[in-house]
Amino acid sequence: MTALHFAHALLPDGWAADVRIELAGGRIAALGAGVPPHDAERHDSIALPGLANLHSHAFQHAMAGLAETAGNGPDSFWSWREVMYRFLARLTPDHVEAFAAEAYAEMLEAGFTAVGEFHYLHHAPDGRPYDDLGEMAGRIVAAAATAGISLTVLPVLYRQGGFGDQPPSAAQLRFVNPPERFLALLERVRTLAAGLPGACVGVAPHSLRAVNPDDLAALLDAVPAGPVHIHVAEQLREVEDCLAWSGQRPVEWLLARHPVGPRWCLVHATHMTEAETRALARSQAVAGLCPITEANLGDGLFGLPAFAASGGRFGVGSDSNIRVDAAAELRLLEYGQRLAHQSRNVIAPPRASSGRTLFDAALRGGAQALGLATSGLVAGAPADIVALDPTHPSLVAQAADGWLDGWIFAGDRTLVRDVWAGGRRVVEQGRHVGRATLRRRYAAALRDVLSAA
Repeated sequence: MTALHFAHALLPDGWAADVRIELAGGRIAALGAGVPPHDAERHDSIALPGLANLHSHAFQHAMAGLAETAGNGPDSFWSWREVMYRFLARLTPDHVEAFAAEAYAEMLEAGFTAVGEFHYLHHAPDGRPYDDLGEMAGRIVAAAATAGISLTVLPVLYRQGGFGDQPPSAAQLRFVNPPERFLALLERVRTLAAGLPGACVGVAPHSLRAVNPDDLAALLDAVPAGPVHIHVAEQLREVEDCLAWSGQRPVEWLLARHPVGPRWCLVHATHMTEAETRALARSQAVAGLCPITEANLGDGLFGLPAFAASGGRFGVGSDSNIRVDAAAELRLLEYGQRLAHQSRNVIAPPRASSGRTLFDAALRGGAQALGLATSGLVAGAPADIVALDPTHPSLVAQAADGWLDGWIFAGDRTLVRDVWAGGRRVVEQGRHVGRATLRRRYAAALRDVLSAA
């Protein structure tokens, strides 16, 4: 058993001083506040529960900055997607593992201790399955093990190129599985993930444009439990195409036909009507928001004030991983609303901290979306702890909820001093313990991919 002692910690019932946390088997075995360190390892830090990153495409981290040159016409998600397709066409399993391990290490350095990997890159570049159907998923599991991050792997069912059973393009063949093969892939992923402590396996029908109604219904029948994640209503063109196909908007269509509830995470859900917003909030599903990626792609802004006012649940993800930073996701989530509403402290209730409001919501929503039974600094929960540096200029004059305000709105990643994930110390003095090796592997893999361009 390992024991840690923190000067301050955020517990489920509020802030506490002199907090002793005992770790065993990757979990918090016991916790006490207002107690001396005794034999515990002492830290003058501010301890927070680690956040869950509920939506990641890890390989896309390696193309960050490669799609920032303007095209001949208006750029959008759809033009970015073509750049992404050209990039992934050159990726091997070795590349994917190196890119994912680097992304996951950066997540840990930034305050994320769990990740939901929305994994759709299944096959060889020509679309043929590898001899091991779970070859690519196995690389994701291996990368998570190397980095030390808690993993919820979400194998993606991808069947068609657009609404109405449009055939997939050549670039999409790496994603496609018929239903029977997908279920075999899912079983293989479960076997692979069983070797990773604390790992969870869900499913991810990619989107309504990529999975037809029959296949979606069959998947939900075949997988009656566990997380279900789906991209929905990310772009206006998607909404328009869905209306032309079905006469309904994407969220409207989904809620009308399936028991969307607490095990679901609707990723983005950017473009909803007021009625859709209220209905999604009532469902108790999680809205998976990815503010940095949504801003980078020009997707639009989620209607968070109305959703939160209706009791909606949300968490944050890093999606394309163009920037990996837990605090920056929460900051941009609030700042987007401030710009849209020309107001300040939009999400927080009266006399409440914006930082604390955002953090608490993301902690709860992220854990729910990733199928984590418990979260937070409490006995029985995973030993996922983020320690902030109290001497940082953004925190030195703060206290209690002000520490969260300072980290999210005034600070940067250098505030994260140490991180424990599953009881293992994976970040020390702001650097992942495997930083040098992982960075070398990442750089070599990226040079190899780009040299083939």
